[in-house]
Parts: sequence; C-alpha cells; structure tokens
Amino acid sequence: MKDIFTLKKDFMPRACDMIASWPGISNVSLLVAGYLKDKLKAEEVGKLEPYNFFDPTGVMVKENVVEAPQFPENKLFYWHNPKAERDILLFIGDEQPAAKGYDLAQRLLDISIKLKVKRVFTCAAAIAKIHHTEKPHVWAAATRKDLVDYVKQYNVILRGAVQIAGLNGLFLGVAKERNVDGFCLLGEVPAYATRIANPKAALAILEVLTKMLTIEVDLADLVKLSADTEEEMKKLASEAMGEFISRYTRPVWPQAEEEDEDMEEEDMEDIDDLEDDEDEDEDENKEKK
Repeated sequence: MKDIFTLKKDFMPRACDMIASWPGISNVSLLVAGYLKDKLKAEEVGKLEPYNFFDPTGVMVKENVVEAPQFPENKLFYWHNPKAERDILLFIGDEQPAAKGYDLAQRLLDISIKLKVKRVFTCAAAIAKIHHTEKPHVWAAATRKDLVDYVKQYNVILRGAVQIAGLNGLFLGVAKERNVDGFCLLGEVPAYATRIANPKAALAILEVLTKMLTIEVDLADLVKLSADTEEEMKKLASEAMGEFISRYTRPVWPQAEEEDEDMEEEDMEDIDDLEDDEDEDEDENKEKK
C-alpha cells in the first residue's frame, strides 16, 4: 500500500464522500472535479504512484536535450465540510491507464475504505440527440436498486441500460464488488460536439451533485464559461449540418457537371448537323457539274 499510495503524514479524516475523476468524452468529468477542487480550495493530501499502472510511450525534447520520461499525475484532495457530517475527497487522474484500469480501481478503493469513504461518485458524458442551445439533462446510475430510488428525487433521467466507458464507469463496478455505495452522474452532450470540452454538461451535473453532497458552490464562473463556448458549439453544429446534407440528401436542381455534359452533347449534335449540311451541298454541286 505504501508503495502505491502516498498520503500526507497523520492525515485521517472523518467519514467522507469521494468524487473520482478521469479524462473522458468532452472532458466532462475533469471539468466537474477540477471546478469543485478550485472553488472549495481543497487541500492536496496524497497521490497514487503511477509506476505500477502507466508506461511512458515517448519523451520530450527541449533545446535539443532529451528530458526524463513523464508520468501522469493522480492526486487526492480533501475538503472539510463544516455544514455536514461528511467531508469530501477528490481523486483526479490526468490519464486513464492503457491496460491496468481494474487494478488501479481496486487500489483506489483500498485507500478509500481506509479513509472512511461511505459513498463514491463519478461523472461522465452522455452522448445525446440534443442541440447545444438546449439545457442538458443529467442521467444517473447507482450500485444498488435502493440508491436508484434515492437519486430520483434530484430530477435525473434513468435510462435503464447504458454503458459507462473507462474508469469513470469501471470504478463504480469495483465499488459494487466491494459493497461501497456509488453513483454516476452523466451530463448530456450533443453527438456532433464530443471532441471539445463541454462546461454546460459539467454545470448540469454540478447542480445535482452539490445537492447530493449538501454543499454550496458558486457556479457563476462555469455559467460564463458555458456561454463562452457557445460560438464554438455553433460552428460545430453548422459543420455537422453541412456534412449531413452532403451525405444524405440529393439536390433537386441539375448538377453543374451534368449541365456541362448536356451542353457538350448539344454542341456535338450541332456540329454533326452542320457536317451533314455541308455534305449535301457538295453532292448537289457535283450533280450540277
């Protein structure tokens, strides 16, 4: 355990809820965790050593000098909640491991149980047929049926059968194996805008998550960030519409190439008629002679 997880000396919180976060579609999960960390001014209290889970695939070169291999950071942050019986732990991973996700999730659950974590939360994106101007809904899943019934009060959508890819989903599966209560909140993102960060989906999740955690967080900065990304979303929507039109529709007007071909055929017919007229004139002249 000491080789895998390093904790601040003498750190032992009271009962906690944990939010665990890794990169994913539209960066929704990291946006949620990072915003909470910054607004709560959460204190760094530990880190997961990366060497057992990550293998560097290259190095950086600066001023022609090769640097040492870099590993992703996986840090643990803590915030004392003065208005509730549980404090908050935030685990934020820079990357997802290529092949050892299940093992990492197990090790994180080990330290979570040691630190008196009662509930774990993850967040993710839900790809949906919505427009970027719409307010995204929040989908929810939980590790037990009674927890599903509990989360209904927060005005979430229960989709029944879904798949949550990566560690933002796998961590909950491991929590279920270990009998730790867990929830996943998924913010809807437009299908045409999955390649860019979506603060609007993160905002929708935080509106639910803060209620579940009984904490107050100023969301004004995230509201502004959501508005600032509207123009980029609008551009992506326009590109998606153009691609749809070119792929699935046919124009009702003649294509330029077809028009050119028709004109060429008409010109050839005129030339043929002219040649026939010239041939007839020559034949008439011969008969006169």
